[in-house]
Amino acid sequence: MTITSAIVLLSVYWFITLFIVLPINVTTQTDERDVIEGTAPSSPINPNLKRKFSITTIISIILWIPTCFIINLFY
Repeated sequence: MTITSAIVLLSVYWFITLFIVLPINVTTQTDERDVIEGTAPSSPINPNLKRKFSITTIISIILWIPTCFIINLFY
């Protein structure tokens, strides 16, 4: 496995994990009954992006390391 393919694999894992983690624990403006005029009622109040990015990074690295090991073991 080349370094380029390892980086591509990590980025694929990272973005797939991000799309899974993003909707978890989201409170919308409709849930709080505090819709700001000019915004969508479904927009989140506090998306906690730093925390979700760090969780995404940890999970994707946990998935990526064994995958790279298995690929390098058999090819």
